[in-house]
Amino acid sequence: MDKPARVTVTRKAHFNAAHKLENPSWSRERNEAVFGKCANPNFHGHNYTLEVSITGTVNPETGYVVDLKFLADLIQREVEERFDHKNLNLDTDEFRHLLPSAENIAIVIYNILRPHFDASYALRIRLYETERNFVDYPALA
Repeated sequence: MDKPARVTVTRKAHFNAAHKLENPSWSRERNEAVFGKCANPNFHGHNYTLEVSITGTVNPETGYVVDLKFLADLIQREVEERFDHKNLNLDTDEFRHLLPSAENIAIVIYNILRPHFDASYALRIRLYETERNFVDYPALA
């Protein structure tokens, strides 16, 4: 008997947020040397593009891996409403003591969304900080 095919579906979303990368145990000079413009004391912002991918088997009754309306609503409620037009350092509990780097933002989003899916589904977060810079979590093998 053939193993059921696994398919990946992806939903794209956007949110805008400000942040500052600053290690509080470092001097201003070291923060500027390591983080450059991202250490601006007055913060800076990004227009983030988020891709949430779910991998699983196709349900024979619906033809879906996951209902994309459910996924869209989940992202809106759990990510966009939480982070859109926020200062990540000041306005969110998740980054009050965690550097809001693209890597950490992707991990936080993964941890927010993971409990909403059965363990049989794989979840991947791809977060674009700029058109040319993005991170994947978990890391691609």
